[in-house]
Amino acid sequence: MSDTITPDLVSLDVGLGADKAAVIRSLAARVVAQGRATDADALFADAWAREQKDETGLPGGIAIPHAKSAAVTEPSLAFARLSPGVDFGAPDGPADLVFLIAAPEGAAEAHLAVLSKLARSLMQDDFTSGLRAARTDDDVVAIVRAAIGEGDASATPAPAPVASAAAPAAAATGPSVDGHPARIVAVTSCATGIAHTFMAADALTAAGVATGVELTVEPQGSSGYQALPPEVIAAADAVIFATDVDVREIGRFAGKPVVRSGVKRGIEQPKELIAEAVAAAGDPNAPRVSAAATTGAAAAPTDNLSWGARIQRILLTGVSYMIPFVAGGGLLIALSFLPFLGGVNVNADGQAFDVVVQNALWDLPAGGLGQYLGSVLFVIGVTSMGFLVSALAGYIAFAIADRPGIAPGFVAGAVAVLMNAGFIGGIVGGLLAGFTALAIARLNAPRWLRGLMPVVIIPLLASIVASGLMVLFLGRPIATLMEWLNTWLTDMSDTSGIIVVGVILGLMMCFDLGGPVNKVAYAFAVAGLGAASAENPTPYLIMAAVMTAGMVPPLAMAFASTVLARRLFTPVERENGVAAWLLGAAFISEGAIPFAAADPLRVIPASMVGGAVTGALSMAFGVQSLAPHGGIFVLFAISPIWGFLVALIAGVLVSGFLVVAFKRFIAPKELQAAEDLPAVAVPA
Repeated sequence: MSDTITPDLVSLDVGLGADKAAVIRSLAARVVAQGRATDADALFADAWAREQKDETGLPGGIAIPHAKSAAVTEPSLAFARLSPGVDFGAPDGPADLVFLIAAPEGAAEAHLAVLSKLARSLMQDDFTSGLRAARTDDDVVAIVRAAIGEGDASATPAPAPVASAAAPAAAATGPSVDGHPARIVAVTSCATGIAHTFMAADALTAAGVATGVELTVEPQGSSGYQALPPEVIAAADAVIFATDVDVREIGRFAGKPVVRSGVKRGIEQPKELIAEAVAAAGDPNAPRVSAAATTGAAAAPTDNLSWGARIQRILLTGVSYMIPFVAGGGLLIALSFLPFLGGVNVNADGQAFDVVVQNALWDLPAGGLGQYLGSVLFVIGVTSMGFLVSALAGYIAFAIADRPGIAPGFVAGAVAVLMNAGFIGGIVGGLLAGFTALAIARLNAPRWLRGLMPVVIIPLLASIVASGLMVLFLGRPIATLMEWLNTWLTDMSDTSGIIVVGVILGLMMCFDLGGPVNKVAYAFAVAGLGAASAENPTPYLIMAAVMTAGMVPPLAMAFASTVLARRLFTPVERENGVAAWLLGAAFISEGAIPFAAADPLRVIPASMVGGAVTGALSMAFGVQSLAPHGGIFVLFAISPIWGFLVALIAGVLVSGFLVVAFKRFIAPKELQAAEDLPAVAVPA
């Protein structure tokens, strides 16, 4: 493994710009100048994106901007001792010691472990004092190499251990819980798993020793993690989650009083977190890790999210798990319509099901092998599509209450189907099942009953409550609403009003690019396919408008960034534009998210206008899609193809030209300022 830091990556007592963006840009350029990365703009963009999520300034005049980036070819540390210091968002003022930690996107565990050692060393006063006293670039390199295990270990103190318990003498004078010294366990993790994860672990460990608390920490970094022993967790009085991402295997901590925070608070306020955990240990009403928690959606730290954000996250989880049932089943149905298989009349009068039940490869129906195989594909596809509402409800409940919510969610979804409540009933049933399961899981059950809670008690009671409410009170009203919607759309299909429906669906598909509004429109279209037929083509029209409009944003951004006006887009955006061609062609609206995230006020309105144009034209041309997904790759299931292509191209052109016009004539001040940042020369 090559040296992570060299004298050429060190800058002493220099000014690299007036703000942190200039400093990060300069350090990124130095990494590229040494042949350790390929694109300074891309490395800066990745580090800056991390900085925007959470500022990397730390107490003591330290800053550690960092990123995993595809532009990095060799794990690197670029260091600057600034004069004057620059504000990186630390509570105590500007930073004069700045490390840019640059890791390859797919860095090996050994490399990530080396980089994490640096972060942990920064928590030691001897290490930072040595950096401030260093006279030459070589002195800095020697100190850093010793700290990260690449040089003479005598050059700097060894990093603190990953986790440690308080000394007995300290524990005797510390706080107690139920007559014994307080015992706390903690988990730390950050988005990249390189720096903040380990700094928070060491800060909490040191604070535990200082306060006389027996505290053991599990840092969950990118280089892996060593799980706390089960007996340590069992003996703990409370748990601290200082995390920015999901806690892995969170079910190990079920039932423990919990204090949650972002990872940075674990660095800046470790004693306060420990005090809160000790207080929670003695409070019977303190929040606890859900007995339903294992891994997955429910493990995510959502305590600080607004209710709107939580519901959005929950619905998107349900839809994301539902889509494979829909995509696979829908494509199978579309394939069954191929002329050399069953043809469009493969299920005339329900004959496909009769063929599958009554015939076999050695006993073919009158239509021969083609009819038989077409019928098989159709029946499998319809069976898969039949899980749509149940899967949606089941995984909505899963997103709320984890695995104990799946069974009551699926049951509530099946009841919604039984009551003809459609996908709206599935959403309502899933929410009811999930929140009921979560409420039951939070009950302080006796220890002897806890083992039965997630596998028996919670699914049983949540199924009774959620499905009972659907049957007794909610199913019929929702079914009436769904019937009204379907009747309204069917009536409009023979009038010019269907074009208005196309406009509305196009706007919804392009509003949040894979978000809840987009998914509601998509789920509505897919749910209607089950009732589609030659006599009732409206669901096919709706499906075509939804799919075609959903392809517009990524294709428009690809067109604008790679063909129409390349210079208006950053190098990173141009790279994303290349990928967006394929994503858009495959009907993956999320391909436009990198553009919308960077410039929402210009990208989203332009996308919505193009989507509305495409939705209207698709309806006007009578375009029908028998497949729920696939874009241009399911042209065989779309008719007329010319109408589909004309509607799509028109929307892409409209959105592409609009976003370019917006970028030229409507430039938000903050974006303009970022684009105009002066290039900073790399110090010699």
